[in-house]
Amino acid sequence: MTTKKQARAQAAKKQQHYEARRAAKEARKQRVIRITAILVIAGLVLGGGLAVILVALQANAGDSSTAAAAEPSATATSGTSTEDAVDVADGEEMTGWAVSPEPPDPATAGGSTWTATVSTNQGDLVVELDGAAAPQAVASFLALAGDGYFDGTDCHRLTTAGIYVLQCGDPTGTGTGGPAYRFGPVENAPADDVYPAGTLAMARVGGDGESMGSQFFLVYEDSTIPADAAGGYTVFGHVVDGLDIVDRVAAAGTITGDTDGRPALSVIVNEVSVS
Repeated sequence: MTTKKQARAQAAKKQQHYEARRAAKEARKQRVIRITAILVIAGLVLGGGLAVILVALQANAGDSSTAAAAEPSATATSGTSTEDAVDVADGEEMTGWAVSPEPPDPATAGGSTWTATVSTNQGDLVVELDGAAAPQAVASFLALAGDGYFDGTDCHRLTTAGIYVLQCGDPTGTGTGGPAYRFGPVENAPADDVYPAGTLAMARVGGDGESMGSQFFLVYEDSTIPADAAGGYTVFGHVVDGLDIVDRVAAAGTITGDTDGRPALSVIVNEVSVS
């Protein structure tokens, strides 16, 4: 039987947890407001072309010692390997706001199909999640979405040559962020390394199949992404509506004009709802 003292302690713990989540969410919101304001000012003063001066870009380069050479059919013109475009930056600096240091139980995905609506400042993306094919990834996405983890985050990376993806899910917007946990191995990767337009897949550190967290990528044009020592990339769903939004973002290019960088047309996730 729970004593009054234990009940008070549990209530206090829940309140602390709530306050921590609220503070983290507000911090992310303020960061997004600052970034948006800077981009607007840059656009007004500099015509938008030199916004990169005011907004630093930290790409998800990953550990160069594990990055394999890109296949010729998917080599980006910038010289970046195909892995870089969907990798999570390696290192101890990865931080996040997920409560548990352990990943959610894959069983919570229920082997079911889920529908998630990713509401952004550019419009809604509706994705279908495959809990049977990728239970780890779907369980993680459901848990983070339910926790409001993605609210106020921006899609920090766009690639427009060789492979065609928009990468999102990092609360820091730098490519180094993620929850307190990581999970793996890779699930449901295509045997032929082809990721069709509309694919929803998990980003990870190059060569490390146990490094997945919160970062994911949306493929807006058929892309061949060669597997590495860890395999391919976990495909856990696909876009059923709103891919034209990603196409529009891709058409605007990056803020630097390079083929790999922060999107010129910002994509801010307001909320992710699941049914």
